[in-house]
Amino acid sequence: MKKLIFINGTMGVGKTTTSKLLKQKITPSVYLDGDWCWDMSPFQVTEKNKTMVMENICFLLRSFLKNDSFEYVIFSWVIPNEIIFETIISSLKDLSFQEYRFTLTCSDKALCSRLEKEIQAGHRTKDIIERSLAYQKLYQDMKTEHIDVSNISAKEAAEKIMCQIQNKNF
Repeated sequence: MKKLIFINGTMGVGKTTTSKLLKQKITPSVYLDGDWCWDMSPFQVTEKNKTMVMENICFLLRSFLKNDSFEYVIFSWVIPNEIIFETIISSLKDLSFQEYRFTLTCSDKALCSRLEKEIQAGHRTKDIIERSLAYQKLYQDMKTEHIDVSNISAKEAAEKIMCQIQNKNF
């Protein structure tokens, strides 16, 4: 049976790196980063754009789940509430798959350290720290498997996720 793996968390926590490493570990797999559907210039959060992004994400996930080439579909994104999960899942309800939800978390200190490195490398702007810290609070009570990445590498996080999926340790 197909497996849809959500990797969730605030900006800078390590979703992308973890997802890319997981894609290499579990095959055949495909990876979709929800941010790709927001990659526009200028970046504009409007109702029309939000609707388009959700429709595109659901379309791509559906296409991946229907494609016999993949057993694992990995999706990472900043998903700060359960409504987004439910919107995505309800659009796929006619398909057969197992769903796994993971949230990467870390201490505020570790998050700030990660983001500072990305700012210094020119990958992010300084405003990301305040926004990411504010989002971090939204994940505390989320109905997902939480993985604290404060003191582990993305590779170790990917291994934990892989073990949970393959051992069905939920």
